[in-house]
Amino acid sequence: MCAQQDTRAKLRDSPARMADTNRHVTVDASARALVGTFPGNLGIELRQLDDERVSARMRVDARHLHPGGYVHGGAWVAFADTVAAWGTMRHLPPERNFTTVELKCNVLAAGRAGDELIGEGELLHSGARTQVWEVRVYRAVNGARERLMANFVCTQMVL
Repeated sequence: MCAQQDTRAKLRDSPARMADTNRHVTVDASARALVGTFPGNLGIELRQLDDERVSARMRVDARHLHPGGYVHGGAWVAFADTVAAWGTMRHLPPERNFTTVELKCNVLAAGRAGDELIGEGELLHSGARTQVWEVRVYRAVNGARERLMANFVCTQMVL
């Protein structure tokens, strides 16, 4: 037990190495990991996950809507935060973890049932203790971006 606590303390107190990326964090790995989880139950599917970009899709249906018939604010945030989360994991060593400590989401247009939303994440800052991600959410038509629907920025604390 003492050795385990000592290891945790060393991980907590040592900076994460950010030069390398975790190549085990892939689209296929995300598909397996999302089954039965909150983002998986929302139907979020990663499409691209590499060192430079993260992209995901969420097809809007009744579970994403508020009673007025438009995409709920929590659905926008859950979608974008999931994109940022997988990007964060890609940029952490396997023994490290993270949590979202700050986020902001500007919804620029209302989403409706039947919309296909595409989230594209970009790493803005990668440090020993934090990462900052921006995720732009677009409505897609036939798989191609049509309109910017939301912009999301978050800070991830490396644990």
